[in-house]
Amino acid sequence: MFKKMILGVLIYSISFGLPFNAEASITNRNNVIFMVMDGTNSDVITLSRHYKGKPLALDEILAGGVRTYSLRSAITDSAAAATAMATGHKTIVDFIGMVPYREKDQTIKGRPVANVLEAAQEKGLATGIVATAPIQHATPAAFSAHSISRHNLREIGFQQAHQNIDVILGGGKKYSFINKDFPVIYTKEELMRSTKSRLHGFFSEEDMAYDFDRRRLHPKQPSLAEMTKKALQTLNQNTNGFFLFIEGSKVDFAAHKNDPVGMVSEVLAFDEAVNEALKFAKNDQQTLLIAVTDHGNSGLTMGNRQTDKTYPETPSEKFITPLKKASLTVTGAVSQLKQDRSNMRDVLISYGLDNLSRVEIERMKNEKDIEKAMVQMMAKRAHLGFTTRGHSGEDVFLYTYGGKGVPHKPQGLINNIELADYVVKHLNLPPLSELTKTRFIPAKQHFEKQGFKTIVRVENKNQAPAFIAEKNGQTIEYPSNRNVRIVNGKEEPIKGITIYNGSMFWIPR
Repeated sequence: MFKKMILGVLIYSISFGLPFNAEASITNRNNVIFMVMDGTNSDVITLSRHYKGKPLALDEILAGGVRTYSLRSAITDSAAAATAMATGHKTIVDFIGMVPYREKDQTIKGRPVANVLEAAQEKGLATGIVATAPIQHATPAAFSAHSISRHNLREIGFQQAHQNIDVILGGGKKYSFINKDFPVIYTKEELMRSTKSRLHGFFSEEDMAYDFDRRRLHPKQPSLAEMTKKALQTLNQNTNGFFLFIEGSKVDFAAHKNDPVGMVSEVLAFDEAVNEALKFAKNDQQTLLIAVTDHGNSGLTMGNRQTDKTYPETPSEKFITPLKKASLTVTGAVSQLKQDRSNMRDVLISYGLDNLSRVEIERMKNEKDIEKAMVQMMAKRAHLGFTTRGHSGEDVFLYTYGGKGVPHKPQGLINNIELADYVVKHLNLPPLSELTKTRFIPAKQHFEKQGFKTIVRVENKNQAPAFIAEKNGQTIEYPSNRNVRIVNGKEEPIKGITIYNGSMFWIPR
């Protein structure tokens, strides 16, 4: 009888794609899945729903809207937006997990503030970050690092490697650093086989492929949904609960190119990942699921000057049919172009641009910016408008789900800084303001009060910047971006990482 019961549990686990320890989901531990669809405005959601031909998983959990402006601008960037969501603080462009302050000479610098992932770690929860961009990119970086510039990808990657994050999955192998305590994988096959409770995976040198392109051109890369499912299975092995951040990064990439095919590709890929997260949350009933966009991008509209007078009689097929002819995004299509451009016709067809005359094809061969010419042609065929190749400042949709064990979830029109409070409340985490005080102590002030002489070793070819305190023959060194200090030549672990902004050091207590 006992064997039959065990067999039944195994069959259930395999059939429904749940980890064998799924019974942990009926305990009183809480989880948060925080998902961001980067650079997505409302018309892209509508267009993608028409393309799919049925409701999105997101539709089921629509709960309100989010205001996205940054500290100084009505239109934010990803770094400031993600920092607001992760820390509860508005900040300025490019800052990662930092807020601005003025030094004596009036220059603007950044000081680090604690994020929800660090707070989850403080309580002993498992943590994870997943993205289709380089994992060191602005949005996942703001949930896992602190830097005065989103462009310091190697610094961010070094910090992530020393943050003891249980699961890291995405692109950015080029900027990653290996932590010997974590198994590292590089292919979809390795990801599917993993049963570890901690896992780092880097599936491309830079960003991962667009989902439409991945299936044909990069089959060894996992989808966002597959990474999401594996991340949940891995983190669910921790009996204390978990915090998982997931970004569908490349709607934003496609929007900057004004590529509607790429935008639809990534909205649908994100929606499949949401479906995986939603299945987990419904089974668990203790998991708060938040899905949101950090900001709009491109100002895409269903309708352009062509439809000024015809919009009352323009069915969805007019917008969708040209897009459905494409088998690749504009990036994927152009990646197949030969150097002499002799296969231009085939490349155009792979992007859905068929029925072109020989003259039109020859004209395309002479274009300096092939991608730009192709997306403009596609937008015209699909009756789509674009107002910019940059970000936009509109309010964005908020999606949330929480079962019986989630009494409070965000809804209505809220500010992006409020989202961190919901995470803290659901996971019963220490206040982020208090954690900031213990994780990021001004090093110079702290040691000089105790009579130490302090110096800053600036960066050189062989050594990273470091803060050094000396007193009575004792030397204490804090290398930047690491979770260790060196006392008289001997390394000691510290709870957190040392942060340097170019002039000041902050250290954990």
